[in-house]
Amino acid sequence: MTWKNRGVESASKNAVSKKWTLLLCIGCFCAGVLFSDRIGDEPEVKNISRTTRMEDEKLKLMPEDCNPQIDEKREYKDIVGEVSKTHDAIHTLDKTISNLEMELAAARAAQDSLLNGSPVSETVKIAESGRKRKYLMVVGINTAFSSRKRRDSVRATWMPQGDKRKKLEAEKGIVIRFVIGHSATSGGILDRAIEAEEKKHGDLLRLQEHVEGYLELSAKTKTFFATAVALWDADFYIKVDDDVHVNIATLGATLARHLSKRMVYIGCMKSGPVLAQKGVKYYEPEYWKFGEVGNKYFRHATGQLYAISNDLATYISINQHVLHKYTNEDVSLGSWFIGLDVEHIDDRRLCCGTPPDCEWKAQAGNICVASFDWSCSGICRSVERIKEVHQRCGEGEHVLWNTAF
Repeated sequence: MTWKNRGVESASKNAVSKKWTLLLCIGCFCAGVLFSDRIGDEPEVKNISRTTRMEDEKLKLMPEDCNPQIDEKREYKDIVGEVSKTHDAIHTLDKTISNLEMELAAARAAQDSLLNGSPVSETVKIAESGRKRKYLMVVGINTAFSSRKRRDSVRATWMPQGDKRKKLEAEKGIVIRFVIGHSATSGGILDRAIEAEEKKHGDLLRLQEHVEGYLELSAKTKTFFATAVALWDADFYIKVDDDVHVNIATLGATLARHLSKRMVYIGCMKSGPVLAQKGVKYYEPEYWKFGEVGNKYFRHATGQLYAISNDLATYISINQHVLHKYTNEDVSLGSWFIGLDVEHIDDRRLCCGTPPDCEWKAQAGNICVASFDWSCSGICRSVERIKEVHQRCGEGEHVLWNTAF
């Protein structure tokens, strides 16, 4: 072989060696890349696998009642329970505040009597000694200086006297008083006559801050409820006129049906016309507040007899200085409850007519609470006729003592 041929063969071998070397390098590179990717991925897979195993172990160790959904339901129930407890606490606090306000009103009434130099009446002394006693109702009979004969006719018919009246308070929780203020001339003959009557019968409630007058009936109504709620803690407070016949046991049984209600206003509800003509009876100077001439008043109880619950009497006591007074006291009372969550109860047994109306109803077993003549806004000629009404429409004394309220 020549030198030339050897050179070609050698060059050919070198070329082949270079190709294999290049291929080998590429192969090594690829293998390295694949190997490095696998090494880089493996820890992550292991970590995921390890985490999953740990979560599984936790779930296995977790009690069945620790399910997140169950916990959420339990948490919701706990929140509802706390809200309910808070609501109950607020309700209790509200009643406590009302009681404290009532105590404060009573203290102020007693203090005013002392500051004004007025002796504290026997009624106030009795009320002070029995303030914590709970009564069913306090009945205030609205009267005037000129109505001595009316008061005596009531004493002779439906209002128990002496020891029976005290027994009525002690055993039945029913307080009855004639309600009257003072004359324009303090300490005058009218006041002295009332003081003598109070010493004899002990059944008058004197309103220390009220001066008597026909146009002052709305103010008298406010003062009565404020004074009564300060002296006696009762479920109901009743205002009745002194020319109306009342069956006390039937009244108590009627009110007892509403003991569970906090804001209740009971009477014969009406809506009379607003009288805009000067000089007529029941003229309303503020008629323009009720819209066009000829409009009617809002619904309110007729003034001969109505009852309000303790919360409403307390409301009047607390806000008496800002409650507006209209000419008619029954309209004024109704206006004080507008805007409050008050339940109006229209009970027609509180406004029966005199015989034969109340007599027929009594014979049918539907005894009336109160009887009077609409034409007179009371019993016409009540001094002469109330005894007849009592005989024909009265429930009977035994009913009062045998009724459990």
